[in-house]
Amino acid sequence: MQLTRYTDYSVRVLTHLSTYPDRLSCIAEIARAYGISQNHLMKVVQDLGQSGYIETVRGRNGGIRLRKAPAEINLGALVRHTEKHFDLVDCPGCLIAPACQTTNLFAQAVRAFLEVLDRHTLADMMSRRNQLHRLFSGATERE
Repeated sequence: MQLTRYTDYSVRVLTHLSTYPDRLSCIAEIARAYGISQNHLMKVVQDLGQSGYIETVRGRNGGIRLRKAPAEINLGALVRHTEKHFDLVDCPGCLIAPACQTTNLFAQAVRAFLEVLDRHTLADMMSRRNQLHRLFSGATERE
């Protein structure tokens, strides 16, 4: 199973913001840290703001920060929010779908995948916050 880039970037944004909980960050900073396009992040950040994951502060000294504590951000809920569908294969368009068990097996696999994510929060991913901070700082210094 492969998640979309949109989900990947959503997790990256939230991870970055969790690394710096005491200050505002900006899209440009996050894009530089990961070496990805600001344009790709703008839509992600807008959606995360509208859905209550982050807070956006406008103005000269504005930026973004987590709206919820990392322990309140469930990874399963985030992935369900950012993914459009979880179809691993195109079973409805397949000739043997009425007699095949693949659809059921893949549905079970997706449920198991999401059940694992449901047991974790963003806080669980932050056990190495100091190392993340150093890595992000190093990315900024190389620029």
